[in-house]
Amino acid sequence: MNPATNRGPWRRALVTGGAGFLGSHLCEQLLASGAEVDCADNLVSGSTRNISHLLGRPGFRFVDTDVCAPDAPERLPGPYDLLLHFACPASPVDYLRLPLETLDTGSLGTRTMLGIAERDGARFLLASTSEVYGDPLVHPQREDYWGNVNPVGPRSVYDESKRFAEALVTAHAGTLGTDAGIVRLFNTYGPRMRAHDGRAVPTFVCQALAGEPLTVAGDGSQTRSLCYVDDTVDGILLVAASHSVRPVNIGGTDEVTVRDIARRVVELTGSSSSIRFVDRPVDDPQRRRPDTSLARELLGWTPRVPWEEGIKQTIAHFAAAQPAREPAPHP
Repeated sequence: MNPATNRGPWRRALVTGGAGFLGSHLCEQLLASGAEVDCADNLVSGSTRNISHLLGRPGFRFVDTDVCAPDAPERLPGPYDLLLHFACPASPVDYLRLPLETLDTGSLGTRTMLGIAERDGARFLLASTSEVYGDPLVHPQREDYWGNVNPVGPRSVYDESKRFAEALVTAHAGTLGTDAGIVRLFNTYGPRMRAHDGRAVPTFVCQALAGEPLTVAGDGSQTRSLCYVDDTVDGILLVAASHSVRPVNIGGTDEVTVRDIARRVVELTGSSSSIRFVDRPVDDPQRRRPDTSLARELLGWTPRVPWEEGIKQTIAHFAAAQPAREPAPHP
């Protein structure tokens, strides 16, 4: 972790979606910085397993609540000086299963959490996504690119919920003076991702460890820019501390094809798995790489963990989580 983020200035933080993959890492790092942390999650895609090591620790509180619920402000009395709004189904499996809930979280949930930030005078940071750029026609993607999004495609429930949430944050900051910002995240991966959640890295790792074929969409030539979770958390907390209102890209700068990710996972796991090509999802972006000049110039942030090293750490996590196999019987 960046030493700067270990000296966080916050006394009490609220992390919505805090029992999710990324939210749990944020809770952990904020606690390490000395902040008290309320973790709010309705567990539709998160899990208390992700925060089991934090339960019972001084300064940590888990609140089972929906950010869209009318009583959410009463259940989250604060006062907070930092609010990280990370609640939202983020994997394709989840947002396709929960389309209306995803749209509600981006709209009503964001509006409700902005109200809590305004109530307490807290710094508010929205977790947005590279998906706001859609299947981009500009490469790499800068924060001033408006995107190429299909508003009625199957991915639109996630893409448009985040675009609308960004509009809400911008309006709140401009109209009410709320100290609110936006971070656009690109392909974060690492320990505590769910197996087979529709995202490439955990799917490939679990398939390779099980000796199953790795299912690569299309011909695998589409690119992604992976960013290890520790680097992403550093970037998020630096954006939070900066009080920037502008959206800021946080993501990896090593652009690799999905096919190459699959091949490297097979090599690093020592698996005998083959690669099987399957139909490519509708509106799947062909190229994805952030322009992170703003994060570098504004915050001094650059990713530090090479993507292959991060893959090794992720493989180790999933390998350790596998149930022990029964020994083969003696002949």
